[in-house]
Amino acid sequence: MISLSHVDKFYGKQDVLKDVSLSIHAGERIALVGINGAGKTTLFKILLGTMEPDNGLVHRKRGLRLGYLPQDVIELTGKTVLQQVMEVDSSVQQILAEFKQVTQSLDHTSDHAQLEVLAGRQSHLLSEMERLGAYDLEFRAKQVLAGLGFKEESFQAPVENLSGGWIMRVALARLLLSQPDLLLLDEPTNHLDLDSLIWLETFLQNTSSSLLLISHDRAFLDRVVQKTFELEKGSLASFPGNYSRYLLEKQKRVQIQEAALANQQEKIRQLEDFIARNRSRKDRARQVQSRIKTLENLERIQPPSTERKISFRFQEPERAGKAVLELKGISKSYGQNHLYKKLDLIITREDRIAVLGPNGAGKSTLLKIMTGAVKPDSGHRHIGHKVNIGYFAQHQLEQLEGSRTVWQEAATVAGDRTYGTLRSLLAAFLFREEDIEKKVSVLSGGEKSRLVILKMLLSGANFLLFDEPTNHLDIPSREVLEEALKSFTGTLCMITHDRHLINALANKVLYIRDEKAELFPGNYQDFEEIWKARLWVAEPLPKNRTGEEGTQTNKSAARKSPEEKRQEAERRNALFRRQAPLKKQIMELEEQLSKAFEEKKRMEKLLSDPDTYQDGSGFEDLMQAYKRIQKEVDALTVCWEEAVLQMETTEDQS
Repeated sequence: MISLSHVDKFYGKQDVLKDVSLSIHAGERIALVGINGAGKTTLFKILLGTMEPDNGLVHRKRGLRLGYLPQDVIELTGKTVLQQVMEVDSSVQQILAEFKQVTQSLDHTSDHAQLEVLAGRQSHLLSEMERLGAYDLEFRAKQVLAGLGFKEESFQAPVENLSGGWIMRVALARLLLSQPDLLLLDEPTNHLDLDSLIWLETFLQNTSSSLLLISHDRAFLDRVVQKTFELEKGSLASFPGNYSRYLLEKQKRVQIQEAALANQQEKIRQLEDFIARNRSRKDRARQVQSRIKTLENLERIQPPSTERKISFRFQEPERAGKAVLELKGISKSYGQNHLYKKLDLIITREDRIAVLGPNGAGKSTLLKIMTGAVKPDSGHRHIGHKVNIGYFAQHQLEQLEGSRTVWQEAATVAGDRTYGTLRSLLAAFLFREEDIEKKVSVLSGGEKSRLVILKMLLSGANFLLFDEPTNHLDIPSREVLEEALKSFTGTLCMITHDRHLINALANKVLYIRDEKAELFPGNYQDFEEIWKARLWVAEPLPKNRTGEEGTQTNKSAARKSPEEKRQEAERRNALFRRQAPLKKQIMELEEQLSKAFEEKKRMEKLLSDPDTYQDGSGFEDLMQAYKRIQKEVDALTVCWEEAVLQMETTEDQS
């Protein structure tokens, strides 16, 4: 479908692409990975034809239709959201316009010959509409928009009124609807919430278009792609499978290269040793010259370019009280948009909470209420003893002092840390020697994010709140964030659509929807496999006084008598007495489940460590313990479900 053959691209003395060859076939879904600056965008431009290679050939199938979503926000104006998305193909729009004109002419023409001509033209246009999928274009456009998070009332909104993130969703929707032969997507998940991201995964898994994808979302790559292209130091290598498979295969290739390098180094040592010992001996002159020539002609194996990870650990923050933050009876609305009604939440020390929920549910607002930046309409916020809050949101990137260097900005919160300590921490956050003297004003979005997060961890905060910390971060930067937060001993609350990060860090999930928030033990995988189904159980319609489902009658809505009020109060008290022990049992079970999940996760980490398998007896003991904790999780889950079901039954009986 499209191929590159021995392509080179230079920027000055820098070899961005060196002898790159690749082929993309129909139906393939491929990830393009590499560090920032590796040349991924340059490769996209060459495939698109907007940039010519310095050497090599580009071959495209005749009539190949390419679709491209850039990473930077694009400008769309002059149309509604729906109109913009439906402009997928100029030929489709021309056919639709002509069909409308022909249909109108048929309605106003009585001449038999003219009618015959118009009917023939209409028949041809109908065939073309069917071929191009124009019949249900509007229906499919609305489906795609809904999948990407648009409400139906926003379909007719002027596109220029949207924020940059929503404009990118419009551009993505139009691209998906157009169904090109090859989709080139550069960070398509940057502006999506988790629900939209999961919808996009499913769409891409089932699309007929081929796909070349740049993304830093590891879970997304694992679920979507079947092959991985890696760009490293200008060279391209191909790996079978998704991102996780790529990491395994890459490690194998590195080990093979290291072994080959070690063998070659030993061979070189032996040759040089022979030459040194026999150079002065005339009877060995021929053998010496032969070995010298062998050395000269030897194609040297280069050491694999593996990034050296720098180990680091931050000073432990001051220990906060057991209750870190309590929200009691919190309500918040913006006009007619009601986010929460009488929301209660207690966050305790060492909680690591991922906040999930549909777009517009109020996740970011809840974090701002926690910090005190936004006041609730009603209810109370109580901060625990010795709690020091650190808060990350995208707007904070602009609060960095642009005239300072990276070093100077980090030093503002470094306290009494030594030069070497701060230098090591900056290096661990991927700021190399040449980076620390950069002005903050010239940093990329990802570099600014890393710097703000580093400052938060240096500040001594013991309650960290993150609102989409992985936006603008590439995979190495996300790995640094993950390692830093794994060793953080305080309390953590984060909004993120990075499921890999949630699974690695969270021990609880707070799900917000329908003006309520529910807290579940475990990480994202646990939420998906165990708890999520509970949220989607259909709620029964309210019953009227005859016991039939439906709306209340006027009679039931009438003013209640004192006797009815007394009976209702008695029912409420009886319900409270029945539910009180159940509520206590559910809370205790959730606490036990949380601890069991933590222990299970600890054992899984040990089981994934190669050192575990060095001691056979230790491994057997660990496997037995893992089976026991798995059984405990299963048993606690059954008990929890039974208690919740019993609670719901008491409500139905009231």
